[in-house]
Amino acid sequence: MTISVTHDRFKLAQVFTISRGSRSEINVLTVRVTRGGITGWGECVPYARYGETLENVTALIAELPDGIGRATLQDVMPAGAARNAVDCALWDLEAKQTGRRVWQLAGLSAPGPELTAYTLSLDTPEKMRAEAAKHAHRPLLKIKLGTADDMPRLQAVRAGARDTKIIVDANEGWSAEVYTDLAPHLQRLGVALVEQPLPAGDDDALLGMARPVPVCADESCHDRASLPHLAGKYDMVNIKLDKTGGLTEALALRQMALAEGYAVMTGCMMGSSLAMAPATLVAQGAAVTDLDAPLLLSEDRDHVLGYDRLGVYPPEAALWG
Repeated sequence: MTISVTHDRFKLAQVFTISRGSRSEINVLTVRVTRGGITGWGECVPYARYGETLENVTALIAELPDGIGRATLQDVMPAGAARNAVDCALWDLEAKQTGRRVWQLAGLSAPGPELTAYTLSLDTPEKMRAEAAKHAHRPLLKIKLGTADDMPRLQAVRAGARDTKIIVDANEGWSAEVYTDLAPHLQRLGVALVEQPLPAGDDDALLGMARPVPVCADESCHDRASLPHLAGKYDMVNIKLDKTGGLTEALALRQMALAEGYAVMTGCMMGSSLAMAPATLVAQGAAVTDLDAPLLLSEDRDHVLGYDRLGVYPPEAALWG
């Protein structure tokens, strides 16, 4: 068996900004695992927030022993981007070797489309209102916030999309004081969900705090080991494959989170259709799906995911799985 890693770039349709910065392109790593002339592939997005770079993720993958399998992979590599790409490549490889789809191998029901959020970049209130109006036909908008001056932005988006369901992602950008001040206004303006309002290291402040709008753990939830630390602070968990370290752990986290009473959101980093493809299986039946990254790109893989008014569709075998 051979494992290869390539660095790929995809241009965004327009500059995308969150509270941590802006970008005009995405950099991803594509992993290919070949055995017996058959190749499976997967994609990951190294994320600086978690100390990941293109170089150190590539190095982690290069250190894997020959003949690695999915079960062994969970023990020899930590959760994160590197394990995600390899895990998803191994799932794809097994599907191609057996002639079965990944959902069948995983014992899941046949997947269908899931309604996905469409994300509006952090910007001035005027520009965010214009973008909201442009996309007001979409049933679910996600808006990037995370500054101390977000109230005008929130009001502007609601004015631009008066009837659209809205969720908010603060990307750890608020303090407890800012969130406490904003929380009743989130409810008043019809926000359905707020993601990670406080930094992961400071989220104990949520204990005992009123949550008029459901709160979702993103940076505070990586894998099953995260769940004991979320009690009393969050109502929902955002499952992202680059955090869980692949589809294997993502499915296990979903099962455990639901059993413990959390609602599930399925999200993504800014990746191509290849990165979203396995996440569509985790998204089946999720309370919220946020797998819109390919819609924000100006270029994508040769085979792409399908999107329409019903949402994002599971991949064809030509793409993955």
